[in-house]
Amino acid sequence: MMSQSATENSQSAPHIESLIPRMAEKLRSRFADRHASSAVEDALMVGIHTGGVWVAEKLHAQLGIKQTLGKLDISFYRDDFSRIGMNPQVMPSQLPTTVDDSHIILVDDILHTGRTIRAALNELFDYGRPASVTLVVLGERSGRELPIQADIVGQHISLNEHEHVKLSGPDPLRLEVVQTP
Repeated sequence: MMSQSATENSQSAPHIESLIPRMAEKLRSRFADRHASSAVEDALMVGIHTGGVWVAEKLHAQLGIKQTLGKLDISFYRDDFSRIGMNPQVMPSQLPTTVDDSHIILVDDILHTGRTIRAALNELFDYGRPASVTLVVLGERSGRELPIQADIVGQHISLNEHEHVKLSGPDPLRLEVVQTP
């Protein structure tokens, strides 16, 4: 668990390069246990724009996944779209194949409230009906507003009330804790 102060958090944050191989090994093990007829290399990996795509690119390479990496921009699926308006950098989602009957590995950077994941699932199901969805996140912090839980977590993060975690990248990827106003 990460320490409580922002200064200590940024100094003690694990190097992402050490988290990615551990996350990949957990994914291999999970697929071997749950999907006997399908190897992790045959899954469809989908990253959520922007940080989730950066993490997914590293996992995709580490696992040797055969299918092209999918990318989701969930801007139009957010439940706060009418309050915050249009994201100025909306990009089209890119899925290399149908999601019907695919084992999908959905990747995001930080799981906090669960609303980003809900939006991503809504968009995925608009493309079809997957056989399964495995949620992988680089970091998970408290503050869940929806009953969504990651299957694979790189790091559980404890923060003070006025702190949040930010992923910068894509090369190198770096987690930092910043103060909120």
